Amino acid sequence: MELGRLKHYLEHYLGKEHGNKFGKNMEKRRLGTSDVQITPILMGTWQAGKRMWVGIDDTESIKAIRTAYEAGITTIDTAEVYGEGHSERIVAAALADVRDKVEYATKVFANHLKYNLVIEACENSLKNLQTDYIDLYQIHWPSGSFGSEIVPIEETMRALNDLKTQGKIRAIGVSNFSRTQLEAASQYGRIDSLQPPYSLFWRYVETDTMPYCIEQQISILAYSPLAQGLLTGKFAPGHKFAAGDNRTDNKLFQGDNFVHAHEALEKLRPIAKSHNCTLAEIAIAWLISQPQTNAIVGARHPEQALTNAKAASIKLSPQELEQIDAIGRIVTDHLDNNPVMWNWS
Repeated sequence: MELGRLKHYLEHYLGKEHGNKFGKNMEKRRLGTSDVQITPILMGTWQAGKRMWVGIDDTESIKAIRTAYEAGITTIDTAEVYGEGHSERIVAAALADVRDKVEYATKVFANHLKYNLVIEACENSLKNLQTDYIDLYQIHWPSGSFGSEIVPIEETMRALNDLKTQGKIRAIGVSNFSRTQLEAASQYGRIDSLQPPYSLFWRYVETDTMPYCIEQQISILAYSPLAQGLLTGKFAPGHKFAAGDNRTDNKLFQGDNFVHAHEALEKLRPIAKSHNCTLAEIAIAWLISQPQTNAIVGARHPEQALTNAKAASIKLSPQELEQIDAIGRIVTDHLDNNPVMWNWS
């Protein structure tokens, strides 16, 4: 279904409401030291791009994004590389009519980090998102990733600073950067966010970049906060993903790591039951209770978006936070020190 028809379908589905359909207001947090305010739970849209995912439907993606917004999640994370702009266009189809009530975060990929390519990529994202500004523009992966050309960070930052001066972006962020790389980028301009993989089962950031982020007031936007669905508890031991699903390469779904994960999930279940909520909600609630940390959570369907939003209202006691922390280490204590979650060839 082409995007114009999808938008018409969406308007019919939602009755063209512009308010908060579910009557919930999620308390916002300041992004770094910028004037951008974000929700502690962000809507992730990697899956909406379809590439590296299977079974994704555009209509369902749009409904999920809109439902997240109506449930109080107003900050949406996407990237130019997610389906070569398809995810950005889906976001626009879902939210263009409420652009002034949402925050867009998108990313420039590692092969577009030369000055002119950053400018061009930003213009393409603005067009895809049907907007004249981006609230948070991020370097998706460091220069040199995936065999890309090495570009000095000062050149990339010069482009980002110029875009910020022009009002085309409001804040600058980085993703998948080590502490050393984050410190280097910070020499050439204000970095207001870091986007690392971070969940109860994947915690490399806590010993690498988190101390620096706390010191410098840099927001952490955790991606894969449910360990790509593992923390939902819906994947039984021995689960096999369909061909083309990126989770086939995720270390957490492999070998002993998968076994340890199921041991940990069984220990989490009583805590979730005591709060009358799902495993996923407990995992998100724990994560957004960590210093400087917000969670980017994807959803294929509206029901998942609603569940994600509910996590913001769960209050965990200090004792519960410690207990959950210890349960997570059943998995993380057995992992190596490689910060990349996938065994990509």
